[in-house]
Amino acid sequence: MAFLSDIFGRVGRVARGQANSGVDALEDATFETTVKQTVADMKTELNKVVQASAVALSNYNRLDAENQKYVRQSQEWKDRAGMALDAGNEDLARKALAKKAECDQQVASMATAVQGAQQTSEKLKQQVMELKRKIDDGERTANTLVARKNAATAQRKVAEAMSGVGNADNAFSQLNRFEESVAKEEATAKAFDQLASAGKDDNLEAQFAQLGSHSVDSELEALKKERQKPFLPKELPAAQG
Repeated sequence: MAFLSDIFGRVGRVARGQANSGVDALEDATFETTVKQTVADMKTELNKVVQASAVALSNYNRLDAENQKYVRQSQEWKDRAGMALDAGNEDLARKALAKKAECDQQVASMATAVQGAQQTSEKLKQQVMELKRKIDDGERTANTLVARKNAATAQRKVAEAMSGVGNADNAFSQLNRFEESVAKEEATAKAFDQLASAGKDDNLEAQFAQLGSHSVDSELEALKKERQKPFLPKELPAAQG
């Protein structure tokens, strides 16, 4: 059972290795797209914050406008009360001041809401500015990361190519070994040929070769002498009387 567990363990390691290799290849293929999508997600978050900020700012603007209306009305009733006093009409002046008091009370009751809305709006504005800054930095970082990733990938491919050259060198070395083996076989064959002819009498063979050469020379001299015999004319026929 131990060997089965070892086999399954090795198979598991191979499977995990292939899975990791596949994930690495997928990450390599989708790196730039993933980085750009990350920046796009940041922009989506920014849009959400901008929308929330717009709502908060709109709420503040409405509250502030309403508050400012009561502030103006309070001042108007105060002015009217002064006009009534100038006209000698205290009762009318008292009524105008009563209206002013209502406006002042409304301004006071709205003060907390207006202040809270203003603080929320300012905070959201700061968040928007900060997010915009981060997105600008993120875009620059994304471009840098993509460039660095491409450079690293190119460097890795160069290293892989150089590794292939190393394998080629090994192949050339193997070819050289083959050549050395053939040369060794040739030298061995030559040695056996030399050993096979070592028992022969070279002087005897040379003497017989010389005898053969003398025979040819003798025949050549005889032929020359034969060709040098004096020319004898044939006898002429006898004359008839």
